[in-house]
Amino acid sequence: MDQAIQTRITGLLSVQLGVERDQLVSEARILEDLGADSLDVVELVMALEEAFDLVVPDEDVESLRTLGDVAAYVDKRLS
Repeated sequence: MDQAIQTRITGLLSVQLGVERDQLVSEARILEDLGADSLDVVELVMALEEAFDLVVPDEDVESLRTLGDVAAYVDKRLS
């Protein structure tokens, strides 16, 4: 996986969710571990779409449960 993508995603999550970067490990669950709610998830998806110039369909959002899921998804979509 591209380290630059991982770094950008970590930065976005840190800002969007107001959490420290050291909490943002691949296994961190967005809802349970990072305290995101449904509005946070919508805002996060919008930020990802803008930052990486892609569209994330609603049905794909449900599969993005961890930071690792998000990074792998973005990496795959950009490849």
